[in-house]
Amino acid sequence: MAERKTEELKMSSEDEFSSEKAPYCDIESNITSKGGKEWRTVLRLAFQSLGVVYGDIGTSPLYVYATTFQEGIRHEDDILGVLSLIFYTITLITLFKYGFIVLQANDHGHGGTCALYSLLCRHARVGMIPNKEIECREESSFQPEVPGKQFRRASMVKAALENSIFAKFFLLVATMFGTAMVVGDGILTPCISVLSALGGIKMATEAITQDEVVWISVLVLIFLFITQRFGTDKVGYTFAPIITVWFILNAGIGTFNFFKFDPSVIKAINPVHIINYFIRNGKSAWISLGGVVLCITGVEALFDALGHFSVKSIQMSMSAVVFPSLILAYTGQASYLRKNMDQVSETFYKSIPGPIYWPMFVVALLAAIISSQAMISGTFSIIQATFSLGCFPRVKVIHTSAKHEGQIYIPEVNYALMLACISFTATFKSTVNMGNAYGIALLFVMNLTSLFLVLVMLMIWKTHIVLIILYVLVIQSIELVYLSSVLYKFNQGGYLPLSFAVFLIAVMLLWNYVHLKKYMHELEHKVPSESLQEMATFQRIPGLALFYSELAEGIPPIFEHYITNVPALHSVVVLVSVKSLPISKVPLRDRFLFRRVKPHKLFMFRCVARYGYRDMKNDDQEPFVTMLVQRLKEFMSEDRWETDGDVDEEVEMVEREWRNGVVHLVGQSELMAKKGSGFWKKVVINYAYNYLKRIVRQQDEVFTIPRSNLLKVGMTIEL
Repeated sequence: MAERKTEELKMSSEDEFSSEKAPYCDIESNITSKGGKEWRTVLRLAFQSLGVVYGDIGTSPLYVYATTFQEGIRHEDDILGVLSLIFYTITLITLFKYGFIVLQANDHGHGGTCALYSLLCRHARVGMIPNKEIECREESSFQPEVPGKQFRRASMVKAALENSIFAKFFLLVATMFGTAMVVGDGILTPCISVLSALGGIKMATEAITQDEVVWISVLVLIFLFITQRFGTDKVGYTFAPIITVWFILNAGIGTFNFFKFDPSVIKAINPVHIINYFIRNGKSAWISLGGVVLCITGVEALFDALGHFSVKSIQMSMSAVVFPSLILAYTGQASYLRKNMDQVSETFYKSIPGPIYWPMFVVALLAAIISSQAMISGTFSIIQATFSLGCFPRVKVIHTSAKHEGQIYIPEVNYALMLACISFTATFKSTVNMGNAYGIALLFVMNLTSLFLVLVMLMIWKTHIVLIILYVLVIQSIELVYLSSVLYKFNQGGYLPLSFAVFLIAVMLLWNYVHLKKYMHELEHKVPSESLQEMATFQRIPGLALFYSELAEGIPPIFEHYITNVPALHSVVVLVSVKSLPISKVPLRDRFLFRRVKPHKLFMFRCVARYGYRDMKNDDQEPFVTMLVQRLKEFMSEDRWETDGDVDEEVEMVEREWRNGVVHLVGQSELMAKKGSGFWKKVVINYAYNYLKRIVRQQDEVFTIPRSNLLKVGMTIEL
């Protein structure tokens, strides 16, 4: 293994880590080729997913009928029409679209709008940032296939996207928009879920005022966000039993009401009742769709939180528990309403049998608290994906599980969401405007997912055109109709998520624009070979220097800036790039990948330090340096044939300089717009970007470098 890697390193060019491709593939195949997950693991994840993914959609029976019939029920058959709409919406959108189609369009096990965008970028050159990773370039081309209609169509779509600047920019902005809407969901979901559940107290007693309910909700929200730091794994195990009881109780009460009040509502399975509902009510029926669609609130969490679990586990929990429970709950409420049409505003609590009212209220309150977990977890996942695409400022991502990659916690995002939720809850004090806002956010994300999914079907899956047309006519048409309905209430709270999305997109576009400019500048100004020859004459000082850089290819210009102003080099210099790989664990023998930098007498090496998501990065860098030096010495011994001098003496030199002291050098560039740049370019780079850079995580914090051995190298770059 080591000999083959060494041979690949020798055959590589000096300017690129092309040898990295094979070791990366070896690591990935060794770790992930042990077969599928055992069923007990799938069952365990399916159980956990109940407490993380389905809280929001599971609590929708609290308010769907009340929101749909805001002006009361005009005709008893309208109940059948709405029940039919709910049944087919949950079946077609939640179960069919998300459960069995969208989940398959994941990117290395990750879901969400960013994952769909990343998937498209890996199969076509549509990304606004060039692929920097060797393995990405390897995956970016089509595999050889027998030409056919589907293949030719895929090639045409691929070529059209690659040759259109507008298409590339549109896909990037659409991804950012979807991200912003999901983050908006992460703010609105806790507010509306907790407030709607606590409404049961007011119905049972008049001693509690609405203002008191609001402040109780604020305390509950604070508790919810504080628990996020314990991780999805622990939260899932804590919440899953409660949500399981919630689904069982809803199914049981629904079944009881179905047989007690009106079993004839079973005929709502006939979609003709939907047609009759629209004929009877016209525009009012169309407006009421904004309430009906709330039966699938949180459905995007099935996809966004995929990285926390697995496709099989989510499909299992949805099919076996969530779907039947929801159908029984809504059917039972419809049966109750057929005999009690005047109680539609309090359908959920009024339909609960008296003896179990208070136990059900307690479970409902707990379920409402948990319902927020779905979108919070999804927000963490999608922020991480956006950051990896270079579209979001640097944040600290904490992996809370040693077993599963996607279970993460982002402190900055968590507390920002908490403050936003508290502000919105205290400001609006009602679920009405929040419901209007939530519907718009939900439908925009669903429609964007469908748009990206159609591109995946055309270009990657090469699905038959008839099936694609069928998907658009059935699924996407339904979503567009729902979207048109919620937009009608734009001025009644619907403006909130769109305003938030515009602000967040502005931040992401700003960061992405400058990030791309900086990346291209560093590629164009890599240290030339002539400068490396001149370095050989510089004075050498004792010690080992580790120079950290995000640039994966070539020597960054900031290093040349350093040696120009300090014309001396440490006796041994290692250019370090820390990489996170989408695999669970990198064996210690494969942790570091080395290359010599010519001329050899420089005693300079390039190193890629690779970590999987199960690998722990300790704040103490001493073990890291120890391992790096040990692997460097092994590399030098394996690379004897390419070394002119005595290898044993050189190995001893590395050991000696390591003992003399280690200095961690971190490049810190100050970005400025070039002289003569336009006004807006100066504002974006000189002020907006640099302000964001100052308030987010710095490079040395990401690398967890001890400050006692840290030396920052400053440089001004004009873009």
